[in-house]
Amino acid sequence: MNNKEEPMQSTEIITRKTIAATPAQVWRALMFYEQIDEPPPWLLRLLLPRPIRTEGSKSSVGEQAMCLYEGGHLLKQVTHVVEGEVYAFEVAEQQLLVGGGLRLHGGSYKLAPLADGTTQLAVTTRYSGSRRRARILGPLEAWVCHRFHHHLLSAIGRAALGPETSHGAATRR
Repeated sequence: MNNKEEPMQSTEIITRKTIAATPAQVWRALMFYEQIDEPPPWLLRLLLPRPIRTEGSKSSVGEQAMCLYEGGHLLKQVTHVVEGEVYAFEVAEQQLLVGGGLRLHGGSYKLAPLADGTTQLAVTTRYSGSRRRARILGPLEAWVCHRFHHHLLSAIGRAALGPETSHGAATRR
């Protein structure tokens, strides 16, 4: 048996969504939401670790946030902020099993104002896994990542528009 470490395959997944809110509204939602209250779709619940809470600050370069999950944590460090435009982070520490052995590296959110007053929000996730694994599971991993991104982008969109857009919360008492 060969003791060489298997080569790693780096992957970057980007998902975009148009949100019916101004860039300022989307930025506030992005910076101040703590967690998504509604559960993800059942398949994501089966495939991804369940988040518990986030501790720490995440608004300025150099700040760190500890993201706690059932079974472990991620420590994210803010690396780039341009208010209203870009928020980027690196994963400084991963004590969490994701996708059977993926190593998370970081991600970003990029906002772009659109002519009709809405905002395009793009979320990026960077990770790596073995090349052999990428050949076999790469398309499935990308699909799961996009599904998670859509869940996240939808929650940020609802937060940007306020509580009246969250499952009819304004009409229920």
